[in-house]
Amino acid sequence: MTLTVFLAVLAAAAMHATWNALIKVRSDRFASISLASLGMAVFALPVLPFVEVPALAVWPWIATSMVIHVGYRLFLILAYSHGDLAQTYPLARGTAPLMTTIGGIALFSEMPGPLAIAGILFLCFGTLLMSFRGNVGVINRRAVGFALTTSVFVAGYTLTDGSGARLATTASSYAAWLFLCDGVVSMAIGFFYRGRQLLTAMRQEWKIGILTGFLSAGSYWIAMWAMTKAPIASVAALRETSILFAMVISVTMLGESMTRWRVAAALSIIFGVIALRVG
Repeated sequence: MTLTVFLAVLAAAAMHATWNALIKVRSDRFASISLASLGMAVFALPVLPFVEVPALAVWPWIATSMVIHVGYRLFLILAYSHGDLAQTYPLARGTAPLMTTIGGIALFSEMPGPLAIAGILFLCFGTLLMSFRGNVGVINRRAVGFALTTSVFVAGYTLTDGSGARLATTASSYAAWLFLCDGVVSMAIGFFYRGRQLLTAMRQEWKIGILTGFLSAGSYWIAMWAMTKAPIASVAALRETSILFAMVISVTMLGESMTRWRVAAALSIIFGVIALRVG
């Protein structure tokens, strides 16, 4: 992984943690995450004239990704509805790199080097520690279940989009058309379940929707581009440094406490980042 890719993925991680925190603090998370998907589509629209339409072979990957993202958004909303950001976010993100690593080995024969594997393990250990011992409240089992299910969807769309972006002419082409199609599907689902209530929420929350959509689109576009330049497992693991940014946000802005377990978890994640960079 080159320094450029490394720094770009770290920037993507910060963007990812920010938009998740914005969703977490909204009262209507279903409307907020639907608007974020619409914001991603708006972000993609001006890009479309400058990228190629994906080849026929790429569309099954886009379609699969859209289905997986529907499940991801549903369980992410449920996780945030039942648990704190400091618990649910690390758990939802932290177990996915291990699944992605196994999938990358099985599907693409991408075997990370010893230091990269060590980095992935450090990152996963740190994120799990952050979730189970880093919070000061009682662990909500339902939140844990929803967060773990979310992580399965994260691994699924990471492998799917990594494959699709590599097959497409450019990562930008794949990302732009995915964001557009996914935004349309997300809004259709939103109107099906909420009807005019979603329009009311859009009038009230459109600024936050555009902001979260921009952050989400930028973060994931960088990730997909990076997966065409470096092993998918390494990119997926490094992207989970977003948990460090989420910790800072939860402590400084959401009033959650800093504990020694959070410090230990943060150090483990930092060791993982160093190992991935060196590896």
